[in-house]
Amino acid sequence: MTPTPSDTPDTPDLHRRWSATIQATRPTTREAQEGQGAPDPTPYAINLLTRWSEPQRHYHTPTHLAAVLTHLDTLAAHAADPDLVRLAAWFHDAVYHPERDTNEDRSARLAERALPELGLPATATAEVARLVRLTITHDPAPDDTNGEALCDADLAILAAPPETYAAYASAVRDEYAFVPDPDFRKGRAAVLAQLLALPRLFRTPHGTKHWETPARHNLTTELTLLSA
Repeated sequence: MTPTPSDTPDTPDLHRRWSATIQATRPTTREAQEGQGAPDPTPYAINLLTRWSEPQRHYHTPTHLAAVLTHLDTLAAHAADPDLVRLAAWFHDAVYHPERDTNEDRSARLAERALPELGLPATATAEVARLVRLTITHDPAPDDTNGEALCDADLAILAAPPETYAAYASAVRDEYAFVPDPDFRKGRAAVLAQLLALPRLFRTPHGTKHWETPARHNLTTELTLLSA
């Protein structure tokens, strides 16, 4: 990934989070301790935030990224490699075009290019890319604590207070403005019904305890409104 500076809005907190996570996941070497070798992570944060701020986005924005990172702080103790999960959060919607079904794979390939440039080892890069691709299904294996943390953090919006959930649903509709309303309602209702049919929406103990019930309430309410 070639980092390209831009004037896209971002926040000092997101830059701080990114830099801290990169430093935590780089191998500790003599060159790193002397400030040599791997490049400055800041231009990469700018590049990613530029992507997250593209005009076709209404929900998958830096606000969503910041929310996922905050949820991961809550779920960090559950993950085997919380900093790698945080990196996966940065990349999981870095490529996002609502009309395409290759976003997750392209986002993973972006991570596979960028992270070696930043000095991360191959094993760490591979795990981040795996986690990004996992967001296609949000169906981690029972012993995949990294995947469980990322998927729960990404889906936590489903358990938001009703007014926040309504704003989320409206933003998703805006991202699919090119889809005629009858087709969108039918497709969205199918997605909601599929989610409600799952035995569990959340896999972490925190998600199960705090998010499962309000998420199902929100999903049921939206499905009812779509079916009216």
